Amino acid sequence: MQTKEMRLRRIQHLAYEIMDEMNVRKELRQIDTLSLVIDNLSRTIGDLADPLGDYSLDYIEEKVENAHYLLFKNEKKIQFNP
Repeated sequence: MQTKEMRLRRIQHLAYEIMDEMNVRKELRQIDTLSLVIDNLSRTIGDLADPLGDYSLDYIEEKVENAHYLLFKNEKKIQFNP
């Protein structure tokens, strides 16, 4: 099983890939896809922003992976090896 730090590093890597893809691509994307990507990432931020620090790493991984998949449509593997 991966450590919490490794899981967080993987989530960070996926988020950076999403950010880079959104800034590099010049072609327009379907608004429905972008809305779902933003929804998944917003839910992740909302969970992380819990003032009590209670967040589910499983939930955060799921939402970032969903956003990544929606944006790349399997163009890149989700696997991350630090």
